[in-house]
Amino acid sequence: MNIAVYCSSSNHIAENYLTTAFRLGEWIAQNGHVLVFGGATGGSMSAVSEGVASQNGKIVGVIPPAIIQMNRQSPFCTELVKVENMSERKAFMKNKADAYVVLPGSYGTLDELFDVTASAIVGEHKKPVIILNENGFYNHLIAQIELMKSEKFIPVENFKPFFVNSLEEYFQQIAFLLA
Repeated sequence: MNIAVYCSSSNHIAENYLTTAFRLGEWIAQNGHVLVFGGATGGSMSAVSEGVASQNGKIVGVIPPAIIQMNRQSPFCTELVKVENMSERKAFMKNKADAYVVLPGSYGTLDELFDVTASAIVGEHKKPVIILNENGFYNHLIAQIELMKSEKFIPVENFKPFFVNSLEEYFQQIAFLLA
């Protein structure tokens, strides 16, 4: 299975987020899956790709020229796909993946999360979207979603991403979804 991981490229995040990303990468490789990610270095992006590489796993990096020009191209990619821009990167990753994992991140991570969730809502895919709410990182987002539901902006029957609070919960959830 191709698993897209959306996460941070910031080098200023806490160590626990890097450890989690590395462990996720190890799990992806150990279970014969393929990492699909933004192909860049830094933060959780480096950690997840290093985790996959440490287990000799397959890594598909998807990278636009702007990232390459910043000398932020990951050295761990077993396949590197060069795209024209960030929008093309997002579309390629969305189409290539069989499942999406969202780790704590910033604007780009949220953009990717909302894109795959909105695409699922309109029926473009039925792929699982699992969000790791490590240390309550997404608690405010969960509250916002609940507000949107209560105010009827989101119908109750709509597609729902899965929020999990730990990697162990993620491993259980993805096993359940794939069974």
